[in-house]
Amino acid sequence: MLTVTNLDIRYGEKHLFNDVSARINDRDHIGLVGVNGAGKSTLLKIISGITETDPGVVRRPKRFSVAYLPQEATALDTGRTIYHEAESAFAGVLALQEELDEVNRQLAITGPSDKGFEKLLKKQAELQHRLERVDIFRVRAETEKVLMGLGFGVEDFDRPSSSLSGGWLMRLMLARLLLARPDLLLLDEPTNHLDLDSLTWLENFLLTYNGGLVIISHDRTFLDRVTSITWELSLGRLTAFRGNYSKYVADKDIRLQVERAAYANQQAQIRQTMRFVQRFRAKSTKAKQVQSRLRQLSRMERIELAEAEQEVAFHFPPAAPSGRHVLDVQSLGKTYDGKQVFSGVSFQLQRGDKIAVVGVNGAGKSTLMKILAGLVTPEAGKIKPGHNVRISYFGQHQAQELPEGLTALQTLAAVAGDMTMTQIRSLLGAFLFRGEEVEKKVDVLSGGEKSRLALAKMIVQPANLLILDEPTNHLDMSSQEVLQEALAQYDGTIIIVSHNRHFVNRFINKVLEIKNGTASLYEGNIEDYLYTLGKLAERAPAAPEEPSAEAKNGEEVPAKLRGKAARQEQAKARQEKSRRLMPLKKEAEQAEETIEKLEARKRELEQLMADPKFYQDQEKFAESSREYSAVERRLGRLFEQWEEVQARIEELE
Repeated sequence: MLTVTNLDIRYGEKHLFNDVSARINDRDHIGLVGVNGAGKSTLLKIISGITETDPGVVRRPKRFSVAYLPQEATALDTGRTIYHEAESAFAGVLALQEELDEVNRQLAITGPSDKGFEKLLKKQAELQHRLERVDIFRVRAETEKVLMGLGFGVEDFDRPSSSLSGGWLMRLMLARLLLARPDLLLLDEPTNHLDLDSLTWLENFLLTYNGGLVIISHDRTFLDRVTSITWELSLGRLTAFRGNYSKYVADKDIRLQVERAAYANQQAQIRQTMRFVQRFRAKSTKAKQVQSRLRQLSRMERIELAEAEQEVAFHFPPAAPSGRHVLDVQSLGKTYDGKQVFSGVSFQLQRGDKIAVVGVNGAGKSTLMKILAGLVTPEAGKIKPGHNVRISYFGQHQAQELPEGLTALQTLAAVAGDMTMTQIRSLLGAFLFRGEEVEKKVDVLSGGEKSRLALAKMIVQPANLLILDEPTNHLDMSSQEVLQEALAQYDGTIIIVSHNRHFVNRFINKVLEIKNGTASLYEGNIEDYLYTLGKLAERAPAAPEEPSAEAKNGEEVPAKLRGKAARQEQAKARQEKSRRLMPLKKEAEQAEETIEKLEARKRELEQLMADPKFYQDQEKFAESSREYSAVERRLGRLFEQWEEVQARIEELE
């Protein structure tokens, strides 16, 4: 068990940690959340011991091991291969094995009557016992399993670890920590560099992890599946919630309502007290009462409202109408350095399609996106764009191409068309540029800030086909939700690569899988795709099972047992059906609620527009007309979405 007691750190006027206390018990799986800049990474570094604080603030038992995975990898220059770097997690165990080998060599040259023979035998037994306890014989199997689970192939094991890029280096560092199995594992954005397969493997590994976990992640699905406690860091205070991220969001809404009511009551009390003070300050007969009221105010513990993201309602510019066929991709092929990336990739893109491209790292997802955007030329195949198709592309290189002499506000204003300055500032706010931050020059922005600005710049440019390569890497939960809602309402076509399942699940309707150099198209969202893969795996021919003793002897399995097995299978089928129906029914309910609200707003606008006096204010008329058109368009899309979901529900039922 590890405890943090009265952690208090202030930077200038900002209270980063205000008397923070917390406890991590054995096997606690904790998700640490909060807005960017709240101090989440700093807290992990303090818990791990990397960042020092006052003595006694962080306490842990003796022989209690803590391991920390940072957001960014540091270069490895150990001279070891990938395999041996991962295996170094077992350094203590391997040292014991070397010691045992040396004892065995000494025994081989020492006779039973020699002095020290008994001592060597005792040492041998002790070392063997210790090695059996840690299961030395599973070191190689465990190392290979973890490396392959995180996406490394057997052919990679002998490569020098110094040859790895940043993303793969992070995977190797993660593999080393997982193999070490510390008592407490601290992970800062572990999913940023993982593909869908590796992410699923990591989830399953952490679900059975016997130690404690504290995880910072902007992947809501990952937190929901792995954590059972949520810590919220806000305004320097740490609040613990029982449950995963979704449970925390529901509980937080209730807590905020209570908090706002208490805040309003306290503010009313303060105003009433100050009115009394100002009214009677000059009267000597009321001096004692005035001083008493002022002392009450000074002793009052002020309620602060938790940090809340601004409600930013952002919408993409209306997409120019395109032809029904947006892209016709025929037999694309691409090689790099003589190595085939993919070949024979063919698919069609219809107007309004929203497709997620998935595949392991190195499968060619980003290369395909660049080819579709016209930035890379394929060696084989053709791409036929449809009528009036206008492409807007977001990739990592956009961050390096921003004009360094301009501010963030100027950069966006230069391409924002007829957007007002208020709208531009709201959009920048959605991407974490608030207040004076919009005046920061591009050349002083961090890599993450540049990526967010490049994404905002791409968004304001009118297009009807968006090609997005990992757009959420540097966005917090709130900004992701703003972008997610905008993409869900977007009336154009989208192709997106993203490891964030919760983000893309909301709006995609197809999945394009790049695997073993070929492409396969699946209907539905990521959950439907994973379910389909699971069903295909079940149908794959299994290795023949060893006949049971009863079967070998010609005896039949009792009918009672067959009936029980059948009932178990039926129960599993019902559970699986219920698991698939629940998110669909929730989606249908949400769509119905939104439709009801939009129809109410539509009626309000219609009543407003029925008044002849309304047309005298041209600016108000234009604004209401635009809103009416937007409401109608969104209603149309929501009805289509609701019908699709209902059809899927009926099919399952």
